[in-house]
Amino acid sequence: PGVAAGVIADGVHVAPEALRIALAAKRATEARGAGAEGAGAGLFLVTDAMAVAGSDLTEFSHQGRRILRRDGRLTLPDGTLAGADCTLPGAVAHLVGLGLGLAEALAMATARPARLVGAADRGHLRPGARADLVHLDPGLALSGVWRDGARLV
Repeated sequence: PGVAAGVIADGVHVAPEALRIALAAKRATEARGAGAEGAGAGLFLVTDAMAVAGSDLTEFSHQGRRILRRDGRLTLPDGTLAGADCTLPGAVAHLVGLGLGLAEALAMATARPARLVGAADRGHLRPGARADLVHLDPGLALSGVWRDGARLV
């Protein structure tokens, strides 16, 4: 089995240059046949986004701490990084902007993490799979959400 690694693809937690290196290393490993998507292989997207991600708040309080939102960063007043200001669709868009193919970027947010946690009924569209879905518009912005086949948003 290969190695799995989660990345926060927001351009803040992991610099674009480091993300490009990680993606290139993954491709090189797959080209050698040493980790081609085994049950535990591959990079996948994670986020430590706070609940305000996607809103227009410029500051808020969290667990008694003042959090500031500036230039795509959530920080404490002293500048310490406090969390991500990036949703998973935003992370997918960031990867595509770095040159990764859309299918691969989507797999990093859906099928790959589902497979890694043993959720075979999620992360892909096929008969028998759970109908928890998100729809992204052509610009990769969230445009719809379904849970158990019922539209929520």
